[in-house]
Amino acid sequence: MVDQQPHGYWLILASFFLALCLAILPLPHWLAWGRPEWAALVLVYWVIALPHRMGLVTALALGLMLDVVEGAVMGQNGFALTVVALLALLLYQRLRVYSQLQQSGVIFVLVGINLMICQWVQNLEGAGATTMLFLLPAVSSALLWPLVFHLLRSLRRAFLVT
Repeated sequence: MVDQQPHGYWLILASFFLALCLAILPLPHWLAWGRPEWAALVLVYWVIALPHRMGLVTALALGLMLDVVEGAVMGQNGFALTVVALLALLLYQRLRVYSQLQQSGVIFVLVGINLMICQWVQNLEGAGATTMLFLLPAVSSALLWPLVFHLLRSLRRAFLVT
């Protein structure tokens, strides 16, 4: 009989943990504006790769953990990542057949939506950015998407994550 149990929960959790660590890694001030949205990148990859296992609840949980780690308003990243996961779930069949360049463009839009939602919440509390530099992480995330995609895909295949 073939084993039908899903494998690799530990790899998924480890990748989320690493994304949370990279989200708070100290960077020089001039580089901090361009910090990629690691949690969004890893979440989008797992939603595209395993849409039957990753979804809105996972995005909400990851976002709440990111809120705690970053010290943001509770629910800010949870809501933003849930919207990103919903859009990725709606688009995952198309994203799988897109080229790396097209996928990077979609990642730019998804991370931009994530950042705009977070900026909207920060503006409501009076701590929002006054320039459009808050969208810089969307560019760096789109540029790093091929690296993240290939790294996570090779790990998923090596450890037979289903």
